[in-house]
Amino acid sequence: MTQVVVGENEGLESALRRFKRQVAKAGIFQDMRKNRHFETPLEKEKRKAIARRRKRFQRFS
Repeated sequence: MTQVVVGENEGLESALRRFKRQVAKAGIFQDMRKNRHFETPLEKEKRKAIARRRKRFQRFS
């Protein structure tokens, strides 16, 4: 769980910036997006196959 302690002389904006940075670094937002909807095993395999094709294509370009 990501948490930020706000100091006495620290503004709310800077604490919010630190929190957002920690969330991005931990990858929480990406996990939330990935798990937003249920994905069947077939859909998951299709998505992975497309990603493999894209990666292979980028490697040869």
